[in-house]
Amino acid sequence: MPVELRATALSLLVAGALLALSVIAARFVRGAGIPVVLLFLGLGMLAGPEGLGHIAVESYGLAYQVGSLALVFILFDGGLRTPLEVVRRAAAPATVLATAGVLLTAAMVGAGAHLLGFSWMGGLLLGVIVASTDSATVFSVLRGGGVHLQERVAAVVELESGLNDPMAAILTFELTAALLAGRPPHPWLLGLEVVEQLAIGGAIGIAVGLAARFVATHVRLHAGGLYPMLTAALALVAYGLATLASGSGFLAVYAAGFVLGNGRLPNRGTMLRIHDFLAWAGQIGMFIVLGMLVRPSRLVGIAPVGLAIALMLAFVARPLAVVACLLPFRFSVRETAAIGWIGLRGAVPIILALVPVLARARGAEDIFDVVFFVVLGSVLLQGGTTRAVTRRLGLSSPAPPTPAALLEIESTRPLDVELITFCVDPASAVCGARIADIPFPARSSAMLVVRGSELLAPKGDTELLAGDHVFVFCPREDVAVVRLLFGREAE
Repeated sequence: MPVELRATALSLLVAGALLALSVIAARFVRGAGIPVVLLFLGLGMLAGPEGLGHIAVESYGLAYQVGSLALVFILFDGGLRTPLEVVRRAAAPATVLATAGVLLTAAMVGAGAHLLGFSWMGGLLLGVIVASTDSATVFSVLRGGGVHLQERVAAVVELESGLNDPMAAILTFELTAALLAGRPPHPWLLGLEVVEQLAIGGAIGIAVGLAARFVATHVRLHAGGLYPMLTAALALVAYGLATLASGSGFLAVYAAGFVLGNGRLPNRGTMLRIHDFLAWAGQIGMFIVLGMLVRPSRLVGIAPVGLAIALMLAFVARPLAVVACLLPFRFSVRETAAIGWIGLRGAVPIILALVPVLARARGAEDIFDVVFFVVLGSVLLQGGTTRAVTRRLGLSSPAPPTPAALLEIESTRPLDVELITFCVDPASAVCGARIADIPFPARSSAMLVVRGSELLAPKGDTELLAGDHVFVFCPREDVAVVRLLFGREAE
């Protein structure tokens, strides 16, 4: 057998085995309350040079490219699934946390790192890298871990995690350049650079999102599977254009996904499912590759410093920054505590830590090792206790069960109607009511009731019980009325 063929087959075998093991094991890990991202990192370390697989990822540049590609799909999927109502409700506090919160957290971590032996510039760079929360980890812990948060808190946490990556990325590149130059950046120039990059990235993201919406609704493709391929390609275009224009590529991707997701789209269900697949594939692959980069033997030597910074970030820097940022918005003590605790770190800090390594800045490898330790600590400590902490604070409840069947409308044309799924809550106005007694708007109707594993065709005398999943068909202008009747939509 040719060497190239054997090597290719072996690589595909290992990749397939790792992905399959990740997916299967995630089912049991979730039930145990362990964040699945920890599983992916662990598998990467197990397959790495000091694990059982002895697979070495020597190219930091390749790892950065893989991580960036994965983040594009993760952020785009997050933007697609962010409703306009969430942005209206949480835009102000989330934006303050994503900007001022990152700066405050970075400053406090930088000061602590300096006390632990880092130079001021190295400490601030470390602080900036670990200052942002990670959207992939937050979505994984909240949505994948069955944590059903109170709406206001969930909106702020999820929106912040999608918005603060660009801020951290901009500051990481600027401070890395300053570290190489041997002089601190001028605060005013740095501030102008941040504003410029955010403005360029946001503008290009909105423009690409509008263009994607126009193309998706006016260009008739002969196969439904081509629509998500088109939108995925435009996500890459948004990142590339913004980055080449000296803007924030990550913000552009998130903004493009948000604009596209809040428009009328053909084949919406198929599109969301495929982008969900891309986001999960990116997340699994990214964490496994990053796990292969780390040397556990090096982590042992950096453990005291890494542990100190991880604890300071979790118990001092993040909570104080959240308190300062949310004070004007009158969040309760419990809400502020929950938002502070769910400041999860994940792949984004590890990817950003590759920037000074690739630039060959002094002390970059030590920063990378500390960042990896901080991420492990955050996922273990905060991610592993998020469900218990939020329940103790009275801000979460068990997520409603998913229906045994799904009903969707697929159309190659954008529709002016919605098919919404509701889980009947015991406190809901429709709980115990017959279909005939529910005051549906004139053009709206219940199409299917899922009760456990039983499918019911809704008729006038069908009584809705707690726990039923009801699929309601309604025009867009009647959505608000239907939501008043049925309550919160099922996830």
